[in-house]
Amino acid sequence: MAILSLSKITKTYRKGDMEVKALGGVDLELEKGEFCAIVGPSGSGKTTLLNIIGCLDKPSSGIISYQGKELKILGEKELSEYRREHVSFIFQSFNLIPVLTVAENVELPLSIEGSFSKTQMRQKAMAMLEAVGIADKAGRYPRELSGGQEQRVAIARALVKEPSVVLADEPTANLDSHNAEEIIRLMKAMNEKSQTTFIFSTHDKMIMEEAFRVFHLHDGLIVKDERKRL
Repeated sequence: MAILSLSKITKTYRKGDMEVKALGGVDLELEKGEFCAIVGPSGSGKTTLLNIIGCLDKPSSGIISYQGKELKILGEKELSEYRREHVSFIFQSFNLIPVLTVAENVELPLSIEGSFSKTQMRQKAMAMLEAVGIADKAGRYPRELSGGQEQRVAIARALVKEPSVVLADEPTANLDSHNAEEIIRLMKAMNEKSQTTFIFSTHDKMIMEEAFRVFHLHDGLIVKDERKRL
């Protein structure tokens, strides 16, 4: 069974008297552990598609299912559980909380989940910071980090709750080529180790080259599903 399934997903926005179609009927299925990229020109619907998969936005029509369960019919409480327990996000702007230390930022999803003691949260956060190579920065604040280090913290925060799916919206856009390459290598290693499904919205050719599967989106439609590995 596919971990994620989308069927005939559309999304239309209203701008004044105009209707803007962001997605025109997207079909795709993703298996557990895939490392895939959604590519296309600006305005093609990449971020909209990620937001719908992550239930940050609702489709205008169509069906999206997670492990066989249709998400559209879930109540707000169940959707919150889906976002909290199964999905994590990585953003190009990092979205770290400036008044929290590195360790506290990574602990945040565990704190929201509410099922761990302070000691357990710190242990999990430190283990993840060790995995991304910046455990020595645990007591620092985001303003004291480089862009590459901030994105490592964001990755640690996304993975600390052991999600099934990670949605990454242009995660290397604000990084130089060296840091971008290191971040991509790190995320691929995490994918291989944990079998977490990674879905990128990107213009980055390095991500496209590393992805096992590339969806080419144009005018709100997937025009090509490029598979590099079964």
